[in-house]
Amino acid sequence: MASIPFFSLLLLLYSLALPSPSLATTRKLSVLVQEQPLVLKYHHGPLLKGNITVNLIWYGKFSSTQRSIIVDFLNSLSSTKTTSPSVSSWWQTTGKYRRGSSRVVVGKQILDEKYSLGKALKTIQLVALASKPGYGGSNVVNVVLTSADVAVDGFCMSRCGTHGSGRVKKSRFAYAWVGNSVSQCPGYCAWPFHQPVYGPQTPPLIAPNGDVGVDGMVINLATVLAGTVTNPFNNGYFQGPAEAPLEAVSACTGIFGKGAYPGYPGEVLVDKTTGASYNAVGVNGRKYLLPAMWDPQTRTCKTLV
Repeated sequence: MASIPFFSLLLLLYSLALPSPSLATTRKLSVLVQEQPLVLKYHHGPLLKGNITVNLIWYGKFSSTQRSIIVDFLNSLSSTKTTSPSVSSWWQTTGKYRRGSSRVVVGKQILDEKYSLGKALKTIQLVALASKPGYGGSNVVNVVLTSADVAVDGFCMSRCGTHGSGRVKKSRFAYAWVGNSVSQCPGYCAWPFHQPVYGPQTPPLIAPNGDVGVDGMVINLATVLAGTVTNPFNNGYFQGPAEAPLEAVSACTGIFGKGAYPGYPGEVLVDKTTGASYNAVGVNGRKYLLPAMWDPQTRTCKTLV
């Protein structure tokens, strides 16, 4: 099981606790960061390629607006009708990994608004929820999304989201989970839309869809979904130990634009009307802030802007 690595978040937060660097120091640090080699090794396992169906299990209470923000993001991944910089161009980087591109289609949506397993979930219960849509084939990802009032084992302490695999009868399927952190740990899991837990309390960026929790979920969903298609069964692309791997996006933690360094997300676009920060445009005019993804051709963390 792969989680958004918390030690990467800790490194980011530790860096925030240090004195603010001078411009000259920042430039030196940027050069040092760029010089560090970053290689995700391929471990010869299967990847998810071709048409991929993403089923959603909404656990807890989400408004229709919150659901549409996330569904629009997923529909944007393979859309050809959006302007640049687009969500789909961000997703196209996954096609540079072995065996070609992945086209995402939203499948079933299950609403569990009555908290069928309670408001405190363990990992085994996440897998049980992810099994609800059933087995629809090898190219299916079942995504569990938990609302702001649901506590999940390890949430905020060791992870902001995760992905793994489960079984329905004898068939294996991929799943992912992301939680809404707005009332539990926005400084950990919704940065840079919330002030960090540690370090200089500089003003946070304005969330592009006006929802700190759900816009933060999009960042974490992007992270685990990219990890799912490039390392679905823990033998695809990753760096480090298999039990705590750095994957396509988690290897690039905290980078959203050019010039990023620990504590600074980088240069991103700003909506002239709302002042919200974004770096990708999706369907229905949606705007999102998406993290950098490791590009296997250039072996660098690739940003949209």
